[in-house]
Amino acid sequence: MKAIYLDCFAGISGNMFLGAMLQAGVPLGYLEKELQKLPMADEFRLEVSEANQKGIHALYVDVKLTAAEHHGHHHHVHRTLKDIRELLEHAALSMAVKQQALAIFMEIAQAEAKVHGKPVDEVAFHEVGAVDSIVDIVGAAICLDYLEIEKVFVSKLVTGSGFVQCAHGLMPVPAPAVAELLLGWQTEPGMEKKELVTPTGAGIVKALGTYSEGLPKGFTAAGIGYGAGSHELSMPNVLRLYLGEYNGVTESRLVILEANIDDMNPQIYGYLYERLLNAGALDVWTTPIFMKKNRPAQMLSVLMEEEKKQVCAGIIFAETTSIGLRVMPVGERLEAARHLAKVETKYGLVNCKVSAWEGSLCSVSPEYEDCRKLAEEQRIPLKIVQQEAIRAFNDIIG
Repeated sequence: MKAIYLDCFAGISGNMFLGAMLQAGVPLGYLEKELQKLPMADEFRLEVSEANQKGIHALYVDVKLTAAEHHGHHHHVHRTLKDIRELLEHAALSMAVKQQALAIFMEIAQAEAKVHGKPVDEVAFHEVGAVDSIVDIVGAAICLDYLEIEKVFVSKLVTGSGFVQCAHGLMPVPAPAVAELLLGWQTEPGMEKKELVTPTGAGIVKALGTYSEGLPKGFTAAGIGYGAGSHELSMPNVLRLYLGEYNGVTESRLVILEANIDDMNPQIYGYLYERLLNAGALDVWTTPIFMKKNRPAQMLSVLMEEEKKQVCAGIIFAETTSIGLRVMPVGERLEAARHLAKVETKYGLVNCKVSAWEGSLCSVSPEYEDCRKLAEEQRIPLKIVQQEAIRAFNDIIG
């Protein structure tokens, strides 16, 4: 599958990402043509220039506001997530681009909402609602779609330190929303007293990224692009982007926990499944077996990443009658690339899970709960809604 690796030794921002993508092979004309599909396309233009960062040739992308934006300036400072969602719905962009852009906006909105103690839909984005952030985020989704990137790997993030001036006054670096977005990510302050990771950059990483210390095993790089940042730093202020092929082996080590249970109330299984899946188990299943004295029983199996082993074992011991577990390492797990596609059917909106292997579509599966809800509301057979969703999806992709 096609993949990229982001080497963030000088942090990451939306425009650094765009610069690196353009240098890695996305035609500027294509990016501009797609961005023109936004309803607010008259509010900005892209200015792309060549930058020399301590001897490294990089591209610098600047989003320039046009007169249309300046006249209505106050109106636009406070775009909410709801406004942005409507903006994307009305844009004639591809479904994959809209979904990826919205996923990034959602991550940033949730972080801002948590920091400000507000409901997600009410967050007014000073930073993100600003036109340049919308352009950076939608532009990032357009570039990923153009290069058919299925996997985004990201290095440790160098965040910078000190304080930065923002809409609310002086804020520590990383800014609160960025700190929220980077929870669980490997970061270090580095030597610069500057903000090196912006909310937009952090949103791209959180929504799409998978951490990898160096170039991932199984990744073959074919090209490199450099996107320039705006600060003058003691090191080259660039985002290095490796473009290449990834052979689809997941990096994290997986284990299966197993227990044979012959003396438990079967009602407990449904609740147990929920608890394990909420705790991060990748899959949970039971297999009917016979144990000693020919006693019918269930073998419980739980697949998880190794770091979730203790948590899942704790849940199994707490909720079941089991007093021992087998732990089995999983040698390898191959995964098809997955994304959600929303399809409009004559019965209503249905999310479809779309899977691809080595760039070819291999499976489309309408979400059961969506189909069930529509079938109940409109009193039609469930299978009719499912068939209609697949037909609508096939229409989209031709």
